[in-house]
Amino acid sequence: MLKTRISLLALGLMAATQAMANDQAASKGFVEDSSATLLLRNAYMNRDKKHTNNDQMMWGQGFIGKFSSGFTQGTVGVGVDAFGLYGVRLDGGTGHNDAPGIDFFKRGDSGNAQHDISRGGAAIKFRVSNTVLKYGDQMPALPVLQYDDARLLPESYTGTSINSKEIEGLELNAGRYTREARKSTEQRDSGLKSINVFGGSYKFMPNLTASLYTSDVEDVLKKHYLGVNYVHAISNDQSLTLDFNGYKSDIDKKYVQKAKLSGDDNTIWSLAATYAFGPHSVTIAHQRSTGSTGYLYGSYQNVGDVGDGGSTIYLANSYWSDFNAEDERSWQIAYGLDFGAFGVPGLTYNVAYVRGDNINTNGNGEGTEREIFNQFKYVVQEGPAKDLSLKVRSSWLRTSENVRVSKYNDDGNEVRIFVEYPISIF
Repeated sequence: MLKTRISLLALGLMAATQAMANDQAASKGFVEDSSATLLLRNAYMNRDKKHTNNDQMMWGQGFIGKFSSGFTQGTVGVGVDAFGLYGVRLDGGTGHNDAPGIDFFKRGDSGNAQHDISRGGAAIKFRVSNTVLKYGDQMPALPVLQYDDARLLPESYTGTSINSKEIEGLELNAGRYTREARKSTEQRDSGLKSINVFGGSYKFMPNLTASLYTSDVEDVLKKHYLGVNYVHAISNDQSLTLDFNGYKSDIDKKYVQKAKLSGDDNTIWSLAATYAFGPHSVTIAHQRSTGSTGYLYGSYQNVGDVGDGGSTIYLANSYWSDFNAEDERSWQIAYGLDFGAFGVPGLTYNVAYVRGDNINTNGNGEGTEREIFNQFKYVVQEGPAKDLSLKVRSSWLRTSENVRVSKYNDDGNEVRIFVEYPISIF
């Protein structure tokens, strides 16, 4: 597997012959290329559990400010990126805030969620040609380290990263991060010792891209990723997209004992085929988990989890449930509709049904689970509220009794309502 990954990356390097334009040579300056944005995010989540009293609900208002400077002129450009986060709890007090899956506001010693949280960060960056070195607080977006931005406020990491786009179609990334900031608290250290990441993607053709990445989370696991995306244009308004994503995880034996896992390895992959025609899209996907335990990702090391980003799961069948249990096989059928073709631009609807089986419940027989997912999203297209978005999402999740006994998953109904308004300051 490792030889395959190295060979594909080498093939991409050899196949690339066209050099990129020099971004640093085109720099206009630190101030001239700078930008600042503010995202107003009102977020509500409710998880109604069916077999426990652990119902979960939180509602909050978030303010996410970001500043990105340009680079100074010259051979080596210097710049700064910074962010400031503030969240206010509107609801979700005692009785509803035991919510690790929602995690808007971390509970304090009193058992109550924090009333408000604030956090900021900054990173200095250097650019030579089309290669950028950055040190400080960052929000990495890689298949093996993807920060979570699907709640009220985002996660962030502190460390060093390199991004290089020196060859047309080829992007390389490397990094080492030594601190992780939890999205629901002001503390910057969530127990992460270190995580090293390396990999890249290459566009072999305009419609074919492959990605290879690897990560090493100290004292937890090593993870390898392969992704391939192919888009075939059938006609002007028809296309077929094939999307493959796969992970192979080798888990540290000491972590296996600490986390009381059933084994030390997992391989999980998904293949999705999407046929788009006019405003419609239909997706069929299959996902399969093998190995001696399920797929592990995200959360925080100081609560016993991996710490590699709450969205580090580039798999097709990931909604409320990730369908990532030990030995689980799952199928998905999904449908999407763009109402722009019917005179309502900006309105979209998606529905999906996923069913998983063959779940290893450690002696209690084969487990099953199924989920129905629905989402409406509307983005204002013009006027004073242009780009204001409303997203309403719901999931209906049901599991077999042996899955609940094994504590892999539980029945429940979930609702998420997100209202976002992006403001460009300059």
